[in-house]
Amino acid sequence: MKNQKKAVPVMGALHAWMIAQRDLVHDGSAISKALDYSLKRWTALSRYLDDGALSVDNNWAKNQIRPWALGRKNWLLAGSLRSGKRAAAIMSLILSARLNGRLPTQRASDIAQLLPHRWQPV
Repeated sequence: MKNQKKAVPVMGALHAWMIAQRDLVHDGSAISKALDYSLKRWTALSRYLDDGALSVDNNWAKNQIRPWALGRKNWLLAGSLRSGKRAAAIMSLILSARLNGRLPTQRASDIAQLLPHRWQPV
């Protein structure tokens, strides 16, 4: 809430500045395209100001998927469809366990507890 109070006037000033700058640049330039892109999405960009539960960025989500996205091309060479499906299942299991705080503390002998059909609703 405290950060929102500080951010509202800053975002308002940024919005006004962007509109003023857009009038000064030539259509089709890289700057005009960047300003148009941001102004077109202004409602979504500033949504966090209305809801304190929303984060100003999506860094957490991006950091969670980065390892998987970086390895994506390597996993295309799994050898066969069957191997690819196994790799996908293992990666899903590992990431789900990590997100639920079960790694690195989960013992290998208790891996069955991590299977989706054993998950308990929160």
